[in-house]
Amino acid sequence: MNSGADAVRLRQVNRWLVEDIREDLGDLYEESCATGSGKAYRSPGRQDFLNHLAGDIRRPGFAMVIAETDSLMGCAFGFPVLSDGRWWLGFDGALPRTIERITKSSSVFAISDTLVRPYPQDQKLAHRLQERLLTDHQATLGATLVDQADHPTLDSLRSSGWLDVGEIRKPTRPTTFRALVLPVGERTTARLEGLAHEAWIRWPG
Repeated sequence: MNSGADAVRLRQVNRWLVEDIREDLGDLYEESCATGSGKAYRSPGRQDFLNHLAGDIRRPGFAMVIAETDSLMGCAFGFPVLSDGRWWLGFDGALPRTIERITKSSSVFAISDTLVRPYPQDQKLAHRLQERLLTDHQATLGATLVDQADHPTLDSLRSSGWLDVGEIRKPTRPTTFRALVLPVGERTTARLEGLAHEAWIRWPG
């Protein structure tokens, strides 16, 4: 019998089902914050999260993957990054050329958030959710923004293969973010080889 993260079922859900489980997702958000492993540093409230989710649902190409056993264990959601590159607006310095090329090819998928109910293998499950979301959409590169003050989440993402590529300041948001990317497949990983080291030199954490 399987145990841990391997026993959890993953499936993609459409935006209408997301609306149906909205309050369950709010509960999941609060539980994930309570662990102190991701957003508890100064997490936005439940309603802020639900407002953020409602905005993302309206984006073209929005998708969510949920993890479940007999209850909701986790989710990851996001949307395709437009080829015009506006998602990277506010990037500090020149966007690495490899990322610029992948963006222009419409092969980047932005992961807005990943939530996992506290349990022993939550980091492994979070990574499974992210990979499933990206592969379902045939993305070459995952991208996400993290509050630069949220060191636990940044450390967790970096340890699971995400590359920190720089800083982004959004004109409508007071927070300064770190931009991280996750290569999908060996070829993309090879193309981005050395990027993390370069980023570390240019944008020390």
